[in-house]
Amino acid sequence: MAVSSPSPRLHISLHLQNPSPSPSRSGKPRTAPTTETLRRRLLGRGVSPTPKILHALRKKEALKALRRARKDTAAAVARRDEALDSAAEEEEEACFRVATAEYRTLMGRPWDGARGVAPRRGDSGEEGLEGLREMLVARRGEVFSWLLDDDLEAEGAEGKQHRRPGAGWHSEMEDEERKIELLVRRLNEDYLSSRDWRLTRMLRKADLIYNEDNMLRILDGLEARGNWRQALSITEWVYNENIYGHRKSRFVYTKLLSILGKSLRPTEALEIFTIMRGDAQIYPDMAAYHSIAVTLGRAGLLHELIKIIEYMRQKPTKRVLKMRRKDWDPSLEPDVLVYNSVLNACVITQQWKGVFWVFQQMRINGLTPTGATFGLAMEVMLKAKKYDFVQKFFEKMQKNGVPPRAITYKVLVRAFWEQGKINEAVEAVEEMEQRGVVGAASVYYELACCLCNNGRWKDAMLQVEKLKQLPLTKPLEYTFTGMILASFDGGYIYECISIFESMMDHCTPNIGTINVMLKVYGHCDMFGKAKDLFETTDACFSSSLSPVHEHSSLKADAYTYSSMLEASASAQQWEYFEFVYREMALSHHYLDQSKYSWLLIKASRAGKPYLLEHAFDSILERGEIPDIQLFTEMICQSVAHRDYARTLQVLHVMADTSINVNELQWCDLLQKYAHLFSVDSVRDLMKLLCTSGTIDAHPLLSFVRALQAQVGTTLMKDTSLVADDTSSKQCHLLLPEADKSASSNLTEKNQLTCKNLCTNILLDAECSGDVPDSVTDMPQLGASAVMSRNVSCGSLLENKHEQYDLRQWGTQISAVDEILDSLNSCGDSSYGEVPSASEILEFWEQERINDMFALKKESRTTFKG
Repeated sequence: MAVSSPSPRLHISLHLQNPSPSPSRSGKPRTAPTTETLRRRLLGRGVSPTPKILHALRKKEALKALRRARKDTAAAVARRDEALDSAAEEEEEACFRVATAEYRTLMGRPWDGARGVAPRRGDSGEEGLEGLREMLVARRGEVFSWLLDDDLEAEGAEGKQHRRPGAGWHSEMEDEERKIELLVRRLNEDYLSSRDWRLTRMLRKADLIYNEDNMLRILDGLEARGNWRQALSITEWVYNENIYGHRKSRFVYTKLLSILGKSLRPTEALEIFTIMRGDAQIYPDMAAYHSIAVTLGRAGLLHELIKIIEYMRQKPTKRVLKMRRKDWDPSLEPDVLVYNSVLNACVITQQWKGVFWVFQQMRINGLTPTGATFGLAMEVMLKAKKYDFVQKFFEKMQKNGVPPRAITYKVLVRAFWEQGKINEAVEAVEEMEQRGVVGAASVYYELACCLCNNGRWKDAMLQVEKLKQLPLTKPLEYTFTGMILASFDGGYIYECISIFESMMDHCTPNIGTINVMLKVYGHCDMFGKAKDLFETTDACFSSSLSPVHEHSSLKADAYTYSSMLEASASAQQWEYFEFVYREMALSHHYLDQSKYSWLLIKASRAGKPYLLEHAFDSILERGEIPDIQLFTEMICQSVAHRDYARTLQVLHVMADTSINVNELQWCDLLQKYAHLFSVDSVRDLMKLLCTSGTIDAHPLLSFVRALQAQVGTTLMKDTSLVADDTSSKQCHLLLPEADKSASSNLTEKNQLTCKNLCTNILLDAECSGDVPDSVTDMPQLGASAVMSRNVSCGSLLENKHEQYDLRQWGTQISAVDEILDSLNSCGDSSYGEVPSASEILEFWEQERINDMFALKKESRTTFKG
């Protein structure tokens, strides 16, 4: 039998019938005195009040009475709330006891066994509390609804929804840290400027109050991820908001200066420092000056750093002074850290005279130089090649009682090395060890390189043994790589090989060491050793059979292939050169055309012009501009092989990329290739250029003039050209001599004459049957058409002239050549249908997969036209 109890809502409604509590216990509010009462009080004290005094006193008394009334009302409300809370707790306790009694009546005590009538099981077969839950809902849902916890999550969600953004003062520390971590992670995903609406939306939805502590935490998270851009954006956004504009923090801006300094952004740091100097609330202190000084010192901005020192000693502007009290004086004097930053800037700029200025200023201000000060001064003199001052500052350091550090001995060893005083460098390191100074790895590294540069690599190995006993900041492979380079710079080639062989006993070479050895072998005509090393490296990476050091990687990079190409070119091993170039292309590495364009030109002249074609087209497909040497070589090679379509195409690409070659340079190039040009090739090229109609601009104009000069100087000696004297005169009339400094565009009259003469030349040539098929069938190639499509692999894939001298192209035909022949035989020989560089690369990949083109001893052949 259930025990009934009154509803708790009934008791609450009874208490709320009189919601207005009495302001005081007595029920009588205290009122403010009237003007007459105040006047009588003053007269009783012997004061004659004026109306102004009475008005002021009455106003004060009224405010006092109002404050007392509010205080009494708040106390009454608090007492009422306490009474209501206690009553609600008692009612809830009574209801809980009633529910407990009813449950015990139905279920019995757990330790007494099952007694009474068990509650009905739920539909899902659950017993106990689930059945009781359904029973309570069915019988007295309203009375016992407070026992059911289904509404807790809904109430929490509703409260979170109605809570205003930024109302997180009561939130706990863990919740704020979680929100900050989530915000930092989202900020790090993409760069958002301070004016981006996405940043505004993200920061407002973060439900954070951007006070000083939270801003420092956010900046710490962004600093750990190296994201200085977002740190700058969020700081600018927060302090541009109206609610945070008056809460600017000097610590936040100093932290931002530190982040920009670690990211090597001196320009942005100077902008933030200027903002700090313009606001009295965040005016720089000594920590801010330290941060900006270190940043500018690392960047080598010496003049800006001197201005910072002047700003430290100056008073703020009048506008800034008005923001603070009158006796505020933020001017400071630079300390040792600031002067050390000046010396650091002098190291980069090699301003050795600034060292004496720094020591003079420190002596005036009473500052004592530290070991870092003397070490930086010695480094400045080392960079400026003032070796005498290096020794003098070291002696002055010892005289002042400043203990030298290991980094100081490193500078001293380097100075002795550059002077050629090897024994003195060894004695300096021995003195360091005798003094008990714990040597750094960099000291022994400098001494080892110094000994290797002078052929004493065995003594350098002793320093390596000492270096291995110290904590290393870099792997040991870097040490051996530097020793090999030092021996190579000193001209000790066989010592380089000995060091490389000794390296195997200490560590496994990484790809940097491999690149250095390939360079050594290439410069010393040791192609066999370079080839073995390259193939061994490739095999080790492919099969992963050899153990690799923890910090090493034997995967060939662009420098590996470039060094091997250079070694192959030096040894005139053009077949292996082609093999390495194909492997490089299949590995998606590219030659640095600013350094190694001469390799492609040399290979093209040695019978591998299709490699130049592929490299040229690959550069265009990547959206880059080829080097001017590649342009000129492509044009000369295409003219020599009578590929006039390719010549015109390359000239159009030159015009579109704004690459200009003057007439004198063209003449020099044509003179070099004069032995490859025939009379017919020059005549056909002149006729093609006449029909193109685009010779009114550079470089076509200068190229045609150079051809004209070549015809006048060299080709006029040929008897076939003398017999065709009329055509030669018309070609001279085609392009009259003009001053080189004149405009590149022809006048309208010259263009009309050019058009008429070109028509006459073609008509005469067609009547005599001298026009080749390559000219009459030539498609009109525009500049836009050239740049809009993917440039194909080269003129050799399209060549249809059977009279080419094929002796220099090899004798064997590869499977790729057969594929290209079949592609060319399916249609016409228009240049737009020739496979592009990417298609040729696919052919090479298929070739390597099928193992059809293993490295052969026989000479490799080129693509057949």
